[in-house]
Amino acid sequence: MTTKKITNLNDKSRRPHFLSVDVEDYFMVEAFSAVVDRRDWDNWESRVVSNTQTTLDLLDRYHATATFFFVGWVAKKFPRLVREVQTRGHELACHSYWHRTVYSLSPDEFRADTREAVGAIEDAGGVKVRGYRAPSWSITKNCLWALDVLAEEGFAYDSSIYPIRHDLYGLPNAKRFPYEHMCRNGRLLDEIPPASINILGQTLPGAGGGYLRIFPLSYTRWVFKIFEEDYEESVVVYFHPWELDPNQPRIRGALKSRLRHYTNLGRMSSRLECLLADYSFRPLGAAFPPKETDCQRRVDYKEGNKQ
Repeated sequence: MTTKKITNLNDKSRRPHFLSVDVEDYFMVEAFSAVVDRRDWDNWESRVVSNTQTTLDLLDRYHATATFFFVGWVAKKFPRLVREVQTRGHELACHSYWHRTVYSLSPDEFRADTREAVGAIEDAGGVKVRGYRAPSWSITKNCLWALDVLAEEGFAYDSSIYPIRHDLYGLPNAKRFPYEHMCRNGRLLDEIPPASINILGQTLPGAGGGYLRIFPLSYTRWVFKIFEEDYEESVVVYFHPWELDPNQPRIRGALKSRLRHYTNLGRMSSRLECLLADYSFRPLGAAFPPKETDCQRRVDYKEGNKQ
């Protein structure tokens, strides 16, 4: 990995894009949920602190800021990491507490999990959490009620709906660019989808996570070009700290899961550096600054009060 520090920001794209980091450990991913029980997380070698610090150092070198969607369990166990992310100029947001898919939960279970996660993140960071991202993009057509819950819990925006077809997630007919969602309860919630691109009537993923690792870098650059010149929109990029760690312990999961998780881990750092060198990035919350109409946070999540 190069240690060059970018000083001439005029060489970067004029349109700022959005960068997001899903802060979870390598053993928490949905791909391995069948073989890693969350009750055993404490027994696994944790690498999330060192990998997140590597991420922070990389972003510092290129003057990039991002939204860090924390799993609540990580925030509770490593509060200093949350504070370090916040003090280094990045936005704190929520990625659930136990990294369970939303469609596997009831509304009450989802609300309780979200409150526990927000409590851990806010206690550690000392700032209000405004954004949410579901584990594995798992707000789908069968659990759109989750957006109502998020609005009721005081979130300003969500970034959970992937407008593609996938075996684990996706809402193919969803809007592809940021929009304001009217909840069934009458509240408003800004939705910020990850990048996708339309090719011959098919919507394909754009620039993030496994797609950034597995697809050629030329494809990702083409996505940026289309967004800037044709769509006139900003690209929403996402990745995980464990994707910068090719030496992480291997887990004996299903073949498809192992292919998705481990392919091109050794190339991820260099690919990110290419994007960071050529484009400007900011947190997702920068697109939707606080408004007077934002929903108020629940009175006291610890007491379980509901609005």
